[in-house]
Amino acid sequence: NGAVPGERGKQDKSVKRGNWGNQIEFVLTSVGYAVGLGNVWRFPYLCYRNGGGAFMFPYFIMLVFCGIPLFFMELSFGQFASQGCLGVWRVSPMFKGVGYGMMVVSTYIGIYYNVVICIAFYYFFVSMTRVLPWTYCSNPWNTADCAGVLDGNVSSRAALNLTHLLNTTQKRTGPSEEYWRRYVLELSDDIGNLGEVRLPLLGCLGVSWVVVFLCLIKGVKSSGKVVYFTATFPYVVLTILFVRGITLEGAITGIMYYLTPQWDKILNAKVWGDAASQIFYSLGCAWGGLITMASYNKFHNNCYRDSIIISITNCATSVYAGFVIFSILGFMANHLGVDVSKVADHGPGLAFVAYPEALTLLPISPLWSILFFFMLILLGLGTQFCLLETLVTAIVDEVGNEWIIRRKTFVTLGVAVAGFLLGVPLTTQAGIYWLLLMDNYAASFSLVIISCIMCVAIMYIYGHRNYFKDIEMMLGFPPPLFFQICWRFISPAIIFFILIFTVIQYRPISYNEYVYPTWAISIGFLMALSSVICIPIYAIYKVCRSEGDTLLERLKNATKASKDWGPALAEHRSGRYAPAFSPSTESHLEVQPLQPEKGQSEAAAASPVQGSNGSAHSQDSRL
Repeated sequence: NGAVPGERGKQDKSVKRGNWGNQIEFVLTSVGYAVGLGNVWRFPYLCYRNGGGAFMFPYFIMLVFCGIPLFFMELSFGQFASQGCLGVWRVSPMFKGVGYGMMVVSTYIGIYYNVVICIAFYYFFVSMTRVLPWTYCSNPWNTADCAGVLDGNVSSRAALNLTHLLNTTQKRTGPSEEYWRRYVLELSDDIGNLGEVRLPLLGCLGVSWVVVFLCLIKGVKSSGKVVYFTATFPYVVLTILFVRGITLEGAITGIMYYLTPQWDKILNAKVWGDAASQIFYSLGCAWGGLITMASYNKFHNNCYRDSIIISITNCATSVYAGFVIFSILGFMANHLGVDVSKVADHGPGLAFVAYPEALTLLPISPLWSILFFFMLILLGLGTQFCLLETLVTAIVDEVGNEWIIRRKTFVTLGVAVAGFLLGVPLTTQAGIYWLLLMDNYAASFSLVIISCIMCVAIMYIYGHRNYFKDIEMMLGFPPPLFFQICWRFISPAIIFFILIFTVIQYRPISYNEYVYPTWAISIGFLMALSSVICIPIYAIYKVCRSEGDTLLERLKNATKASKDWGPALAEHRSGRYAPAFSPSTESHLEVQPLQPEKGQSEAAAASPVQGSNGSAHSQDSRL
């Protein structure tokens, strides 16, 4: 397991917190966490929009200079301290607000992500039928504008002449779009008009939270077994859909649309900004999940190797998913006689409208539909496990006593019930508006700020030399020079570039033709600020509570690593983490006759947190 020579005899397990059963569980969990819905519904569309194959160039450059270094930093940070996203900030207590910010971000994402999974569950259940319900236009919820690609009532001339239809004022709406808007969501006309709760979606939301809770009932011990299936089976489904897709007529046209490089676009700043943002959000940096997952590793695990494997797997999955999506969209465009750009979409529009409609054209369409939505459910669950575990671990580590560690299952249950109740408004008729609002604002530029501050705090406040020594102590070798340069200069610069780019490129959110009102956008900004504001609030609180006569002294004390920072297990606390005082020195301090208060306070501060005061007092009485 990457143990340093000479340490073989030592116990490398944390009995109190627990560890992964083996290294594969950690890698699979991290792959499941990083590979999510965005890989399927966001990356292929970004690629096609930003110059096809040419987009791969900035994408992989950003992966190498920003994605992998940040991923390695978070894994090594969590693994070294064996603490969740709050506990690790013993490294510089003033910045603990970053950990609270990560918790807020994970809460927002956890609430709306499970709603997307519940919609996938709903489609998965309704696909278990002989004819998919969004195949024809003859249903009670359909309008006169509906024109299905398989409808008998549409003449063949109309089907061939859809290009003309698409350009006319009476825009064709497919049966899948009407099913989505008018039946599944019963979409209201405004974000403020919540309407009623859609009971089928509420039931599916309950199902998805129960599944997440059951998989996490014993923490990483149970979720580590579940990921053998949830992290690997999506690849089986992707491969089945890929083989089915490329055998269809028109599939090559779709794939060419996806991959044909438009090299002139490489000079466009937007393409580089999109590439950097996609890498950043796709890998799950600054969510707190990577730190949490790595905290359950054994101390000497080679997280350097893991970070490279997981990051590259994530990006390769995105590229592979593009083939699956565009081969079937190309087939649909060929069937309709229109350009691929007319049927290409992203986000919920791709997952619940464009792709399901394309599936209706295939023989045995319910089978492909069941497979596709089952894949979406598994991709979503892999991320959701880690989001929930991040919150639970942070709470349990922060309280830290035996009582809460034994009752961790009840903490998980409490967080799951709260997540379900907070997700209920997203199952109303205006739910999709709120879901997209949270997706656009709750986890956008706030993540970038959190990540930037984390880089600065570790590299410049704690000190890069200290951190490199920590990694050498843990892995047996210092981080390669390339990573040292990236962490100190290149990655923070790229993160800052993403932040500037996000601000410049900002456009108020809209959903199809609906433009969000100002008050809704204000709520979005408040959500984004709520995670970032934790950082200055906690920093001010910590400085005020620190010792020191001047502000500078207080700042120094607030940013200095606390006494209990370092490896969690006593046998790994060697070198500068070795206990500072031997029992004899402690007893010597305890019996100083001059200034007894000072002596006691020094002894209390110096003694490691292992309940050694009892032994010191007994020695004192013997003396």
